[in-house]
This record gives sequence, structure tokens and C-alpha cells, in this order.
Amino acid sequence: MINNHTQSIAYFSMEVALSPLIPTYSGGLGVLAGNTIRSAADLNVPLVAVSLLHREGYFFQHLDAEGWQSEEPVEWVVADALTEMSARVSVDIEGREVQIRAWRYDVVGIGDFVVPVYLLDTDLPQNSEWDRTLTDRLYGGDQHYRFCQEVLLGIGGVRMLRALGHTDLRRFHMNEGHASLLTLELLDERLGESQHSALTADDLEAVHDQCVFTTHTPVPAGHDQFPMELVSRVLGRRDVYDMQEVFCCEGVLNLTFLAMNLSHFINGVAKRHGEVSQHMFARYEIDSITNGVHAATWTCESFRKLFDRYIPGWQEDNFNLRYALGIPPDEIRIAHEEAKRRLVREANRLTDADLDEETFTIGFARRATAYKRPELLFHDLDRLRHIAAQGGPFQIVYAGKAHPRDETGKQIIHHIFEARRALRDQIRVVYLPNYDMQLGGLLTSGVDLWLNTPEPPMEASGTSGMKAAINGVPSLSILDGWWIEGCIEGITGWAIGEDGHNEQQSDTATDAESLYDKLEHSVLPLFLEDNAGYVDVMRHAIALNGSFFNTQRLMQQYVLKAYFE
Repeated sequence: MINNHTQSIAYFSMEVALSPLIPTYSGGLGVLAGNTIRSAADLNVPLVAVSLLHREGYFFQHLDAEGWQSEEPVEWVVADALTEMSARVSVDIEGREVQIRAWRYDVVGIGDFVVPVYLLDTDLPQNSEWDRTLTDRLYGGDQHYRFCQEVLLGIGGVRMLRALGHTDLRRFHMNEGHASLLTLELLDERLGESQHSALTADDLEAVHDQCVFTTHTPVPAGHDQFPMELVSRVLGRRDVYDMQEVFCCEGVLNLTFLAMNLSHFINGVAKRHGEVSQHMFARYEIDSITNGVHAATWTCESFRKLFDRYIPGWQEDNFNLRYALGIPPDEIRIAHEEAKRRLVREANRLTDADLDEETFTIGFARRATAYKRPELLFHDLDRLRHIAAQGGPFQIVYAGKAHPRDETGKQIIHHIFEARRALRDQIRVVYLPNYDMQLGGLLTSGVDLWLNTPEPPMEASGTSGMKAAINGVPSLSILDGWWIEGCIEGITGWAIGEDGHNEQQSDTATDAESLYDKLEHSVLPLFLEDNAGYVDVMRHAIALNGSFFNTQRLMQQYVLKAYFE
């Protein structure tokens, strides 16, 4: 995509996955940000991105023999991966002037177009000891720490872009509400330019026209809210009280509402999520742009070579992956066997799993939290044993971190370890520690089936199954998020249960029964008794899902709908 616009798009995200060596992400939100930036570079979209440095990363996960998670900071050498910029800006926090610097990482596209990413850092000698830690931990600390981080990202981010020479910015894209305070800085800029004593309706409209907002989850914890007393104390200003209709909702600063109030384009991350968000926030007009993954990043080596041979130009135009239907089945099978071999060897190196390269392998890797229901597969252990005995052998690979303060998530990991012990004589189960980009790539390409079992409608989109599809791995998933759009039963994968759009809540027992039924009567027989038929599903997963659910298509939609409309 050649773009004639000289004005750039500023893309703000609290987390961004740039490289396995740069642990500035926790999961789907950051990975999506990294994928989006890569596709902008591939398509020559004039984008500049802003995030925080996160010197201690999210965390390094340790799992003991019982499956109890503990955390420690991630060690990485910032100067080895990033380039320090000379510019300095500051923000006022509780009356203190906190200095900020930026580190640059260049994302280079297929045609050598560069998208710069600036990671903000307060670890400077001019700052107090506490202020120096404000950019250390992703999603760490209490409400006070978190709000100070969001001041740095939103207000400090805009100031840093100006200081670095990015003065001609057409749009400001907030990837989730963490960056919403950038709207306050844009309003302050307007006030300074006009020299008025107070903001006018024209000022609000001007900022509204500049901003784009993507909401990523219907889960309440994903919508940051702060008491106005804290807001006033940290910002050191009372004028936010004078604009209650913009900044305040039910007595608190809700950053989702702030972003929505001052954005000309708002979108959910899948068609169903757009509908759910419209219901949640009825006074706003909410569109949808379904998430995707960066195809070249998440295609494993064996499939990359295969696509290069049979589908030249697939990286420049991901829609060409539809021609995967013409790749000989044996070549698909061989490429997958190589990816599976790499996963099994790494899993056996990391654990005592003793996985087998020939055995049908199910993969599940998500953040360990209640609504994603990682334990659904173990709802009835006797039924699982029966399927393994009668339908055919299989093994299961898990991965995923629980947030350090999510005790329920930690219990879930522990329960999976208990199920592993209970099943050890019939079914091999392994939980791989410290799920990250590198392990995610091995998992999504190396398993035979991707499992996803969220509680509808809490799965806004999900992208792990998209990564799997690009590598020819079909999904067995709940009809929620992207899978409503991607599932063609028996062609690209299989659905668990029905589309419960009108149901108040999901029935765990019913969903588990549907999962077992599909696994026993549809998936395993096809893999074990008609492997050519299974490979055909793999080819369709690439051709129909891989060709569409990518960030190249996503970025093109943002350009047309939100950035340069």
C-alpha cells in the first residue's frame, strides 16, 4: 500500500511485543500491537508508536512441582536492544517534575519502510527513587502506580513525540484505554494555541476528530477506572472536574469513556465484539475491525519455505495464501511434522513430559484466568480416559501465565497439574513455563489441534488460533470472538457448542460434553483414520483463515476507516 499522506499516525499502547528479546508485553494486547506495527511498516503506512519501557518486563514465571506459580523480574539489557534518544520531556506528578527519556526501536517492513517505536523511561538520576521505577513493571503496583504510568504514556507520550520532531500528526490511535490521557494533552495544546481561558466546543471537536480508539475486552478489569481524588492529586489540577461530561463517569475517571468521548472512530476487535461493545456502550457508535496476526512473523520456518515455493509474493499480499489449496497434501504434512518435531523436542527439554512425535497433540496457551476456562478439557476425567482408550491416543500441551494478583488464575494452573497427575497413566499432559513469543510460535505451529474454550461473550477476539491457522493447525473452539467468523465446520476446524448469542451465560457441562463429542467422533477419527482428510482441513485453515485473519488486512481497514478517511 503506497500512501501519499505526509502526516503520520501516532499509535499508543501500554504494551508492545517487538521481539522475544524485548519483554515489554504480557499477552494478546501487546502481541496485537507488535503485529499491527509490522504490517504498517510492510504497507508503508506512516506510523509512529509509543509505549513504556518496562525494565522488569511483565514477569518471569516459575512453576513448582505442584503447579504453583511464582514470579520474578525479567532481566534484559536495554541498551543492547534499543537506541537511546537525546530528547527529554517531563510531566508533573503530584507536584513533582518527572523527567522522561525515550528509547527507539525500528520496525523495518518488507520494502525497508521504517516505523519507529519509542519506549518511555523514567529511570533517570534527576528523578526521585520512586519515580525512577514508574516505567519498570507492566501492569504492576497499585492504582496509584498504574495511574502514574498512564500519565506518562498518554501525556508524556505526546510531549515526547513533539520533542522528537513528530509535529505533523494526523491521528492518535489509542490501543485500549491505557493511553486515554493523551486526549488531555491534546486539549491543553489547543488551549495554548488559542490562548483562551477555557476550552470551547470547537476545541473538543478538534481533538475528537484527531483520535481513534480500539476497545479490546468486555471484561470489567480491562476498563481502567480511578477515583477523582487520586486523579486530582496526581495531575495537580482541578479543571478535570469542570469537564465532568468528558472526563468523569459516575464519580470516577473511566479511561474507556474518556477515549470514547474524544474519538471520531471507535472499534471492537471482532464482529461479535463490536456488537457486544455497542450494547455495553449504547450512546457511542462502535464499528468493528477483526484482529489479525502478522503472517510472516508467525509462520514457522518449514511453512515459510513451503509458501515461498508454492505461493511467491505471499508476504507482500497475504491474501495470496488462499492458493494454499493447491499445495500438495504430502508437502503440508511434511512441513507440519517438522514443526511438531521442534515443539516436542523443546517441550521434552523443558520438562519431563516425554511427549511423542507421532501422537496426536492438542495445544492450549492463553492467559490463565477464569473466563478463558483452561480447565474445561478436564471437566470429566473419566470421559477423557475413555476417549483416549477407545478413540485413539492423544497428548496435551498447555502454557500461560496468571497475573501475579490473580489468585484464581494461579489456582487454575495448579488444578491442571493435578489433572496431569490423575491422567498420567493414560494421557500425557505438560504445562510449559514462561509463555512468550518464542514459545507461542513453537506451540501454534507444532500442535495438531488448537483448543480455545472461553466463556462467551468474554473472548473479544483471540489471536492464538489465527497463528495456528497460518501454520495449518485447525481449531476446536467455542463460538466466540474471531472463531464465529473463521469457523466453517469440518472445513477450517470445529465448533464447541452452538452460537449462544442470546444466552445469558455459558453452560460449562454442556460445553464440555460438546468438546468431548467433537474430539471423539469428529477430530480424532479424521486424524487417525483419514489423515488425507485431516490435511485437507489444514489446507483450508491456511487458505480461508490465514489469508484473511492477518494484520495486513487489519491495517488496510484502519487506513480506510479510521486514519485517512
